[in-house]
Amino acid sequence: MLRTLAVIGLLAALPATALAQTAASGSQQQAESGKPPQRIRSVTITGNQACPKSSDPDAEIVVCARVGEPYRIPKELRDDKPIAAQNQSWVNRTAVADEAGRRAGGLPDTCSPVGSGGQTGCGKLRAEQFAAERAEARRQAEIIP
Repeated sequence: MLRTLAVIGLLAALPATALAQTAASGSQQQAESGKPPQRIRSVTITGNQACPKSSDPDAEIVVCARVGEPYRIPKELRDDKPIAAQNQSWVNRTAVADEAGRRAGGLPDTCSPVGSGGQTGCGKLRAEQFAAERAEARRQAEIIP
């Protein structure tokens, strides 16, 4: 009895496997023939949109690219000016006051004409200014679309 049920189950499964093999063989035939698809469709999607499906997988490939920022602030409304001192954090304010105090006191590595070690920081200051200019130029280049 158990054997007959197993044989019936195997016979019922044969048509399903045959259909799966014929469906897979269509895409394998295209891959083996070496012919490219007739059409490649590139779609840009935003937000939670789903990528559209191909109407004929053998003739068309759909490539989806998701846009990260669908809504942008127009150039004329962007604020690229430096942040005013009264709007900066206390960390930045203290750093500026500390640096001003070091230069006024002529401490080492400050590039100051006053004091015993003020001249030692001039090379360092020029290197920092150069690095800041390059970083700003890179930032400006990234902003422009």
